[in-house]
Amino acid sequence: MTDFDPDRDPAVETALSEKWRAVLACHAATSCAIDRELGESFGIGVSEFELLERLWEFEQEEHQTGSRAQELSGSVHLSQSAFSRLVARMEKSGLVERSLCENDRRGIFIALTDEGRERYRKARPVHRRILAETMPG
Repeated sequence: MTDFDPDRDPAVETALSEKWRAVLACHAATSCAIDRELGESFGIGVSEFELLERLWEFEQEEHQTGSRAQELSGSVHLSQSAFSRLVARMEKSGLVERSLCENDRRGIFIALTDEGRERYRKARPVHRRILAETMPG
């Protein structure tokens, strides 16, 4: 990694700042639209959808139900405590279920329920439409 000296080329610094602000604006617009539409239609937000999608992908790729919490927590971009609260809410809503890992009794295994699979299946087209509408081509 090289050090960046913003005083060396102010135009480059300005361009980088503008790119960063554009990324933030796109993220905010996309996240807000996803939260609003998925919340109204399916009772889930961005984080809930991301966890449902990660579990769905794991089932499709690995041909087994569920994944270790430790593996999932990093992929949904939440702190450990926020991830734990998310999983607890989703378990209470009947979208996921937790169990102890058979190989390592200290680990927690998280799996989609039938309701979680169905909610994901219905929400996915709306999520993809929002991405297509809000993200630059």
